[in-house]
Formats: sequence, C-alpha cells, structure tokens
Amino acid sequence: MSFHQPTAILKAGSDIGIYKTRLPAWNLFLRGAMSGAYIGMGAALMVAVTSGMEITLGSGFTHFIGGAVFPLGVILTVLTGAELFTGDAMLAPMAALRHRTSWMIVARLWILVWLGNLAGSLFYAGLMTFGPLTSTDSTGVASVTSVGVATVSLASIKCGYFGTGAVLSLLGSSLAAGWLINLAVLLSLCADDAIGKIMGIWFPVMAMTATGLEHAVTNMYLIPAGILTASRLSPLQVADVGPVIAHLGWVEMWTTNLIVASIGNLLGGMVFAGLLYYGAFKKESEE
Repeated sequence: MSFHQPTAILKAGSDIGIYKTRLPAWNLFLRGAMSGAYIGMGAALMVAVTSGMEITLGSGFTHFIGGAVFPLGVILTVLTGAELFTGDAMLAPMAALRHRTSWMIVARLWILVWLGNLAGSLFYAGLMTFGPLTSTDSTGVASVTSVGVATVSLASIKCGYFGTGAVLSLLGSSLAAGWLINLAVLLSLCADDAIGKIMGIWFPVMAMTATGLEHAVTNMYLIPAGILTASRLSPLQVADVGPVIAHLGWVEMWTTNLIVASIGNLLGGMVFAGLLYYGAFKKESEE
C-alpha cells in the first residue's frame, strides 16, 4: 500500500476542498443526504450488535464492539463520494486558507451539507423505526424490539445535557469527535487503494465511538429514531429505559444536543485537524 507524505496530503485536501465548493447546491444537498443515511446505517448497526451485550461482557468490551462496527457509515461516505458535514469542516477551510475559495462559499457548503445530512438521517430513522426497531403482530398491534428499546435509551441519554456543566461536557466531547473524524479523513487521503483508505478511516472513527464522543450527524439519526420509537414502548419498556426518557423530545434534540454538537464538531475539525495541519506543513507544501 502506497503512502503519501503530509505535504501531499495537504495539497490533496485543498484540491478536494475547492472541488466541493464548486458543486451546485442541489448536488451538495443530495450528497449530504446520502451521507446522513450512511451514518445512520453505521449507528443502527452499532446499537443492534451491542444491545444487551453490556450485561454479560461489560461496558469496555461492549463499547469497543460498537466502535468497531460504527465506521461503516464513514467508510461508505468517503468511498462513494458522499458529503459529511463533519469531514467538510476540515477540507473546505484548507481551500480557503490557500486563497482558492472564499469563506462565504465555505459557509454555503457547510450549511447545504448539514441540511442534507439531517434529511438523510431523518429518512433512515423513519425506515428503521417502522422496520427492525418495531414489530407488528397478526392483529396489527405494534411493539418495540430489544434493539428499539436500546435506541430509545441511548437517544434519551443524548438529550440529557442540561445545565452549564453538561453543555461544556457536550462541547468538549463534540470538539474531540470532530478532531478524530477529520483525522480519519486525513488518513484516508494518505492511501490510494480502498483497503488503505478503509484502515485509515477505521481506527480514528472506532476510537471516537468507543470513547462515547458526540458526533452531530450520528445523533441526527439516533435521537429521531428514539423519539419515533418511544411512542410505541410498553409501560414495562418505559420502566426499563428509566426516568431519562423524560428528556427525549424534538425540542430537546436541538437545545440539549444538536446545536452544540454541530458547533463543536465544526470547530474540532476546522481548528484541531485543519488549521493545525495547515500551520504545521504550509511552508513545506509551498516549496
């Protein structure tokens, strides 16, 4: 497997950034919707394989297994050319820093891709809610599966960032998530072949997921899937989720998670991955 040096990666990142900023609005939104659904696929797989696992195998190994399968969504995004908001947090600024596009156009890219990610995530959340998260018997009565209960529980926890301390914790978690997921994008640029790109993506995204960091686009799937499924829970299942289910709601999705997580992911990717990398290798890349 070939490997590109940092200066070549910086140039490649800048070239990709300028290419993305020149795409028409409808195309950016469509690619964003594709990525939102792909990330939802990875998140759904993560919940499915870890549901009930912690009881027998412990939290550490369960988190690792969840982290091991979640990168599916990011791998699908990178290899198919879809657009992920958190990845564009680094690539588009690289083009602007090299004066190959304007920050206004970069902001346009971010907004369109973010909206596309949201649309794709919501669509996939709907598919999963009326698919494997619930089941319907011969009489037409719907019930929630064990994976559905686990999804509601996780979504409820993600809507529980109340108070200044919790918001700061969410911000720190989303900054770190933005950093790691953009390191995954950087590593994917190191390789020319598919296997090299997949391995480069897998390790940082696995680390992000296993350590429980907050990724906004993942939450665009998890929280809506939890909200849509929660209405079908039985009283016993509500008790299993616990009091935290009271936090789950459409307003809370925005006020206690997505707004702060999106800002944190953006800053984490742009500053810690993009600006630091650009500052470290700018001079060498221009020689």
